Amino acid sequence: MTGSKRSTALVGLSLALFSAIGFSATSAAAGQTLTVVELFTSQGCSSCPPANANLIKVKDRPGVLALSFNVTYWDYLGWKAFGKDEFTQRQVSYEPSLGRSGPFTPQVVVNGKADAVGARPGEIEQLISSGGHADGPSLSLAGGKVSIGAGPVPGGRADVWLVHYRQGVVEVPVARGENTGRTLPHANVVHSLTRLGSWTGDATALPLPAAARGLSTAVLVQVPGGGPILGAAAN
Repeated sequence: MTGSKRSTALVGLSLALFSAIGFSATSAAAGQTLTVVELFTSQGCSSCPPANANLIKVKDRPGVLALSFNVTYWDYLGWKAFGKDEFTQRQVSYEPSLGRSGPFTPQVVVNGKADAVGARPGEIEQLISSGGHADGPSLSLAGGKVSIGAGPVPGGRADVWLVHYRQGVVEVPVARGENTGRTLPHANVVHSLTRLGSWTGDATALPLPAAARGLSTAVLVQVPGGGPILGAAAN
């Protein structure tokens, strides 16, 4: 083989290898399943700021979807910000399966399967490490719809939840309650939670309402009644 032909062959082999590596990496990224980390928190909770800070540390980690759900049962202290009844109800629905007698703040739930207080250093990290990824169908958010792939469904049906949240950190000055006078940072604050429909194991497409300006979108496929999260996607 002449030097010219050898060089051409080597270039072709290099391009083929580069293409294969690029395809593999793209495929892995496209198939990645998110680990969902939910923090139930409130501006009226004196032990919540450390948990908020711990969530901020993991919010930008690849493969992690971190969400702050503000509950309402501390609102009686006179300070209301992001809390909504549906967020409180979401937390309440988790408690029986997690072995809790009732809701509390700050509570961190990972993939709907395991929980911790979340205020101590390393608690969220440990839950992420031990909780693994959600196991379930493929999900994609594109063209104004959520597309869910086929797969097995525990119990025969799962709920499809739409989450609109503000990506990043927002700081909230607190005028009343246990955190009076403090300005508290919150990561990825959830603004709305809506049930889009059901998934029964067949490939399914559901309309995906657009988020309000400045908000991001996530979709969770979850066993009803506070069960495990089977899959999640965000854009």
